[in-house]
Amino acid sequence: QVQLVESGGGLVQPGGSLRLSCAAPGFTFSSYAMSWYRQAPGKERELVAGISIDGRYTSYADSVKGRFTISRDNAKNTVYLQMNNLKPEDTAVYYCKATRGFVASWGQGTQVTVSS
Repeated sequence: QVQLVESGGGLVQPGGSLRLSCAAPGFTFSSYAMSWYRQAPGKERELVAGISIDGRYTSYADSVKGRFTISRDNAKNTVYLQMNNLKPEDTAVYYCKATRGFVASWGQGTQVTVSS
């Protein structure tokens, strides 16, 4: 089982920014596609962004395009989610996910709250 540790969540005002990190120590990070999901209270978990193993390809949910950027540093075994122009509807627990073939592992999540 791959261990993933998210950090960087918190409380931010609308229009503000946060950068989430997901560290993945102790495994072949560069062999895994990485993604960020989020789950708001009473809603299903949804895909926010994904990135290929080499970082060349990224994808985003329509709701975050132009505001969020996913990136990875394979030398540091870390994937990031830069979130700009945050909105109250971005409030959720954010999870990172590592995928290789049919195997997937999840982090424990980090809370992001956007409120004035």
